[in-house]
Amino acid sequence: MRDDPTVVALVTRAAASDQGAWDEIVDRYAPLVWSICTGFRLSNHDIEDVAQNVWLLLVGQLGTLREPAALPGWLATTTRRECLRVVTAARRSERLGTELDEATQFVADTVVDEEILAAERNAALRAAFAELPPRCQQLLGMLLRDPPSSYGTISATLDIPVGSIGPQRARCLERMRKSSALAGLSDPDVHWAKDEKHA
Repeated sequence: MRDDPTVVALVTRAAASDQGAWDEIVDRYAPLVWSICTGFRLSNHDIEDVAQNVWLLLVGQLGTLREPAALPGWLATTTRRECLRVVTAARRSERLGTELDEATQFVADTVVDEEILAAERNAALRAAFAELPPRCQQLLGMLLRDPPSSYGTISATLDIPVGSIGPQRARCLERMRKSSALAGLSDPDVHWAKDEKHA
């Protein structure tokens, strides 16, 4: 995902003061920042402070990033540094007996890499979903609710026979899987669509 042209385009537009691109960057990567903070077991207040600092730092660095496609890695590294700053300050002020390494063990590099990939995958899935026709979005949305809508409810709401729901779902998922937004994802990243098709 490091060569994702979408990320490069977003960074370029946001650096040129495009508010929509900035908002999209925040929406896309806020879960990544949050998940790293929770790995450090920060309080909600500290998480909000760290996130605010990360976004402020990004505003200052956005136009000078050497590799715009590396934005997720920059965000992950910056978030970890901010978390470490908060943990270190807490140790100093409260004289905690916990070693810093104990706090950081929850945020190993592999976990951060997984979080970056998850953020990219989720953003790609949202983009692919947005490309679907409204009827497909409505059908899949009803099936993805927690708990999912019953076939009877879907049939009544969308005015389609119960027996047509499965085939229509399969066609919608196939269309979504072929979306250009998912072109950068490997097959295992979109296995849910295959599994759902045969459900």
